[in-house]
Amino acid sequence: MHDAAGLTRIAVLCGNCNCGCPELFIDHTAAEDRRIVITDDFGQRVQMSADQFLALIEEARSGRLDEAVAGLTPA
Repeated sequence: MHDAAGLTRIAVLCGNCNCGCPELFIDHTAAEDRRIVITDDFGQRVQMSADQFLALIEEARSGRLDEAVAGLTPA
């Protein structure tokens, strides 16, 4: 079910606090090339096509994103 703005929440990427965690939405009213929406806890948003999002998922599944961000988080 989507809200009045046409957004359906797919995932909350943390959810362990009240900091305004990043979220993943589908925007049913957006053009196809902007239908996937990722918001962050700073009020920013990224919009992309479903194909672009699927490519991002593939990068994550392959481990390439793990390699890219390995040095960014504490061990």
